[in-house]
Amino acid sequence: MLAYVIQRLLQAVGVMLAVGLIAFAMFNYIGDPVNNMVGQEASQADRAELRQQLGLNAPFPMQFARFVANALSGDFGMSLRMQRPVAHLIAERLPATLELVFASAILALAFGVPLGVFTGIKRHSWVSRVILTVSLVGVSLPTFVIGILLIYVFAVLLGMLPSFGRGEVVKLGWWSTGLLTKAGWLAIVMPAITLSLFQTTLILRLVRAEMLEVMRTDFIKFARARGLPERAINFGHALKNTLVPVITIVGLNIGGLIAFSIITETVFQWPGLGALFIQAVQFADVPVMAAYLVLVAAMFVLVNLAVDLLYYLVDPRLRGERAVAGGGH
Repeated sequence: MLAYVIQRLLQAVGVMLAVGLIAFAMFNYIGDPVNNMVGQEASQADRAELRQQLGLNAPFPMQFARFVANALSGDFGMSLRMQRPVAHLIAERLPATLELVFASAILALAFGVPLGVFTGIKRHSWVSRVILTVSLVGVSLPTFVIGILLIYVFAVLLGMLPSFGRGEVVKLGWWSTGLLTKAGWLAIVMPAITLSLFQTTLILRLVRAEMLEVMRTDFIKFARARGLPERAINFGHALKNTLVPVITIVGLNIGGLIAFSIITETVFQWPGLGALFIQAVQFADVPVMAAYLVLVAAMFVLVNLAVDLLYYLVDPRLRGERAVAGGGH
């Protein structure tokens, strides 16, 4: 197990370096930040001096090496737009994004897994057909359309929920949370639902497909022949054997939610990393954009590593295969 973890960590280092190189190289060709930082009356000498101060005149390998060295110490440089440390900007926005992402993931699991089990067990009932039809309609609509519809219904027509912002937040050291206030809970409802709809449908259909497959296996037939109650068969035997692919999808989707929360944060003006990234793109703020992509890649890597380790807890066959492979050497 230790050797496996070390191997995955080394792979993660290679992935992070590749992502950092691609992001840094790509963003160096999207625009000149100096043009956005000085007025039209600035002379060429002033522009050249500013470029020298920002280190933009250095060769690309030197700029990237400096970026990697600083990133390892938690220093992602200064934002060219705000003239503040990028690490501070990310620390301010990260809690909002993580709260939104995990609220969406919890909603997707809370609805996707039970509905997937139900539609798998009661696949011929009219309720299952309605659930599958509604889930297809929901996943077919673009995210921004869903968000706008929710705002129109629950904020404009009914006046039940706020249409933008994070609500009242509480500071816990450097972390800020809206989950300790009523306004914060009301503010996160619509963004979380919007972000979770696609994931809910994906998990629902995956669990349903796995349940249909497992229910046809011999060990389920033997469990019924032994007289076990249906509840124990459905949840103790069938559902347990669907967990490996579900864990895989959920793990990948958590990283995807972080990466693709930009649209939801834009629609609801949610003060998270996605909004920060959009502002950075508009200003050609290379340090912020590169730090954002590196952070998203790091979360993908960590989530995937956690998913691989969870396999050993839910599927003993994987532990047996690795033990046999290790004994063969």
